[in-house]
Amino acid sequence: MPDLPVIDPATIAGLRALDADNSGAFLTEIIGIFLEDTPQRLIELDQTLAAGDMTAFGRAAHTIKGSSSNLGALALRAVAEELEQKVRRHDLEGVAPLVATLKAEFERARVELVKLLPA
Repeated sequence: MPDLPVIDPATIAGLRALDADNSGAFLTEIIGIFLEDTPQRLIELDQTLAAGDMTAFGRAAHTIKGSSSNLGALALRAVAEELEQKVRRHDLEGVAPLVATLKAEFERARVELVKLLPA
């Protein structure tokens, strides 16, 4: 996913525009929720993959896809979408390496999103 930006600046600008009082509180809250929830979804991916529960695995991938899309984490979203599509096609070949890629993309997104938080 190196051709996709880690974080889409236009999405961040759009989120900032939704902040009625221009305090940055809305973006800070959205980033906080994402940074708190996504690691839990990554654990869920590991657990459901190990258990062979592809329905729950697909749901976790879908959740990550949606939340990363909301924040403009485009590379992360692309990997989550690929995982979700593999589950829909019942194509589990290469899923474990994709989960590792997803975790790496989350870390890249996390680093960039933390930079947007107030000091």
